Amino acid sequence: MVYLMLNKQEFIDIRQELEDTENSREEIIQRSREIIKISKLIIYSLHRDDLEKAESLIIDIKEHINQLNRKEINSNINKVALQEYTEALCYYEFVKNKRIPLRKELNVETEDYLSGLCDLIGELVRKAVNEVINKNIDKAIEIRDLIDKIYGEFLMFNLRNGELRKKMDSIKWNLKKMDEIILSART
Repeated sequence: MVYLMLNKQEFIDIRQELEDTENSREEIIQRSREIIKISKLIIYSLHRDDLEKAESLIIDIKEHINQLNRKEINSNINKVALQEYTEALCYYEFVKNKRIPLRKELNVETEDYLSGLCDLIGELVRKAVNEVINKNIDKAIEIRDLIDKIYGEFLMFNLRNGELRKKMDSIKWNLKKMDEIILSART
């Protein structure tokens, strides 16, 4: 009679590995949710011209980003968090310094950077609308020109019919909306 030996330690190790993975996943989800929330607060502060609040939130969000382990578990929510982070910091840099930071400065992957830029367009349109309301047509035109330049760069990509392509297409519609807003403000 042959007895089969089962290594119980192997199963103990596997259970521990699965538990560790699940704990890491839960931590990433929680941290990602916090990053998304802070990103929205940064943008909200900037739309209300509260640069000081935005800057304090940026310090906070960078701590969360540094602690987000992006390589270990790649879930949808941490990609969304990185895109929201990109959008918020790009909007901050635009408002404060009239520039769009590089992906290297933000330490994000290309697709997250591009998605964040697409999302940024909506905030730029909102800012331009506020500028028109405040009779700052020239500032609205500057924003429109920036959106046009970003769209021109996106047109150079050969994007598949995925989420990024849909976001890119939204730039075109936002650009058209900007043209209509500026035209109606001038008449």
